[in-house]
Amino acid sequence: MDIATIIGLISGTVLIVSAVILGGSPVIFINIPSALIVVGGTIAVTFIKFTMSDVLNSIAVAMKAFLVKTTDAEAMIEEMVNFTRIAKKEGLIALEKEEAADPFAAKALRYLSDGYDENLIEDMLSKDIRLTIQRHTTGQNVFKGMGDSAPAFGMIGTLIGLVQMLSSMDDPASIGPSMAVALLTTLYGAVLANFIFIPLSEKLALRSEHEKLNKSIIVEAAIGINRGVSPMVLEESLKIFLSPKQREHQPGDENAPEAEAEAA
Repeated sequence: MDIATIIGLISGTVLIVSAVILGGSPVIFINIPSALIVVGGTIAVTFIKFTMSDVLNSIAVAMKAFLVKTTDAEAMIEEMVNFTRIAKKEGLIALEKEEAADPFAAKALRYLSDGYDENLIEDMLSKDIRLTIQRHTTGQNVFKGMGDSAPAFGMIGTLIGLVQMLSSMDDPASIGPSMAVALLTTLYGAVLANFIFIPLSEKLALRSEHEKLNKSIIVEAAIGINRGVSPMVLEESLKIFLSPKQREHQPGDENAPEAEAEAA
């Protein structure tokens, strides 16, 4: 579970609710017509922009922002280097018995143990990455589109409220409710867009980049293992994927010479 996303949503909700309560009666911020315009309109436009399957799949993609914690690149490198030591010592067929924490890494190990050609391994794994990124991008675009639509429907609701207010200026009792619709739709649209939809889209984009990085590490490691590269050399080549600070503190460096000698 991604604690950062949960903390952000909870703290933001607490701040908004506290501001509403401290500013007066929270009941005045509840308006059913305004909610129907913004929420209903945003959902309707989303189904117009995207297919039914895209919208439904985006919900599954969004759950990754809450429930799935991506593996650190350092830990991924350490795991792949360990598989390299096993392959170097016992042969590629020994990888068949190994269990990788990442499904993509498990797929790469299966290809290696089955004796697939290097070009075929690289092609299949790279195709998997491209299709995964494509699915993630669609999910991101759904939430980004909702983030664009919510403020627009907030403005539409504001215009509806103003029209109602101006058409009934001779009735002072109707001015207040019409003005409430005008203002609250703008508020609802701004909150949904800037607190829910746009942040979710950006978090999913960040998660997609992390996943792409990890999968690129796995592809590079699989090619190196297939070529019979030594664990130490492979580890150094995989460190290119890390930032300079991460390279300095990457786990396993202290034991690398001993492990290399043992593998030999």
